[in-house]
Amino acid sequence: MSRAGLPLHRRTISVTAHEEQGGGEISVEAELRDERPWEEPPGGVVHRMTLTVRIRLDDMVITAADADMRTFPHAECPRITPAFDGLVGLGVTAGYNRAIQERFRGISGCTHLYELARALGPAVVQAAISAGALRRAADGEPVHNPRATAGVLNSCHIWAPDGVGLRKLDAGWRPGTGPRPVPELGTFESPGDA
Repeated sequence: MSRAGLPLHRRTISVTAHEEQGGGEISVEAELRDERPWEEPPGGVVHRMTLTVRIRLDDMVITAADADMRTFPHAECPRITPAFDGLVGLGVTAGYNRAIQERFRGISGCTHLYELARALGPAVVQAAISAGALRRAADGEPVHNPRATAGVLNSCHIWAPDGVGLRKLDAGWRPGTGPRPVPELGTFESPGDA
């Protein structure tokens, strides 16, 4: 492909997670930024919005939510931010995507904050897995916990019930040990296992 000049549009979504003091909750902030690099002044920002949630790790329930519009096209846009308080009480578990779609998609929400709510789901799961691994490492325990795998089961072809992720675990691989990408399954299997 040959491209001419500056990009027409650039969308960046970033997600950052932190452990809350006390260790029983994490906070996760998603930010969306839309830019028109060709616009004057250069790099004109059209949207810059954040959605921050706090999640109780024991049951993966959202305990607090805050939507913030920092750059937006219409003066009325921020009026929808209180609607995203409706994330409180939702579990970031099976059914999360359906629940946010019912609550915030279309005229019931804001397309950009809805996109952030969608991005938060998988990021929250990854952050919870990381929080568990960090806690186990701090306690001097093995970082791998077979129960931690439950959050990723059926999430992609690697974590299918018969996928290579579980087969690597059965063959002795421990998450958090070794290089990335994790070597192929045969690396972990003894010659008699194949």
